[in-house]
Amino acid sequence: MQTLNERVAVVTGAASGIGRALALALAQRGAILALADVDPTGLVESAERVRAAGRPCSTHLVDVADREAMRALPEAVVAAHGHVHVLVNNAGVALDGRFDELPLDDIDWLLGVNLWGVVHGCSLFLPYLRREPEAHIVNISSVFGIIGMPENSAYCASKFAVRGLSESLMVELAGSNVGITVVHPGGVRTNIARRARLRDERRRAVMTAEFDRIARMTPEHAAARIVTAIGRGTPRLRLGPETYLLDWAKRLAPVATQRLLVGAYRRVKARLAVAEPGITG
Repeated sequence: MQTLNERVAVVTGAASGIGRALALALAQRGAILALADVDPTGLVESAERVRAAGRPCSTHLVDVADREAMRALPEAVVAAHGHVHVLVNNAGVALDGRFDELPLDDIDWLLGVNLWGVVHGCSLFLPYLRREPEAHIVNISSVFGIIGMPENSAYCASKFAVRGLSESLMVELAGSNVGITVVHPGGVRTNIARRARLRDERRRAVMTAEFDRIARMTPEHAAARIVTAIGRGTPRLRLGPETYLLDWAKRLAPVATQRLLVGAYRRVKARLAVAEPGITG
């Protein structure tokens, strides 16, 4: 997009983490914000920060997995701001545990947010985005949308699906007024691990400590990179050196990479077992 100044940007999952940082980064570029989330307190805090930066902002208490609520969101944004130029499908949740131990209801919950939230956003906002001279969609996938990781099967399934959806849309929307960027963050310091559904709650402190150990990028840095990608029309954005490393490893040596993952998984399980006796997987 040539400019974000006075453009209306919708951000889902805007109450914290990358979503909040994106709202502020877009505000700093002159955008008008429509923020959506299920967390009313965090949503208000994000909106206050956007307004403190001098930009108009509306809030929308919406569960992206709720189709009827999402059907109403585009009209609510247009009623508040007159247009929609940018859509950032950022809302996401996590679910930890081996696949054979995951309740199907928990998998439904995760796919509702991580996959259907993106499908709803793209499908329901696209007619409004097509009305503008230029518009852009950002879909947040993950490094786990590039490589399958153990005890994250449902999360990986959702993020691989977001990647596939986005790549299909890139072809279908080529040459149109709507650009698209799929983002693959690596370790970004957000609360997603702390808010994950866990098979065993005893794991939470250990798992969040492990996540904090490997998460190096700040949400603000991730947001700055994403906003730059919107401006440049970048179709694919990888965030963090680990994302580049794993991407190329899977391309060049897929079988060897899977073998390395098996060894790494065993070492992590051993470390977790030492840190929290009685937790084995």
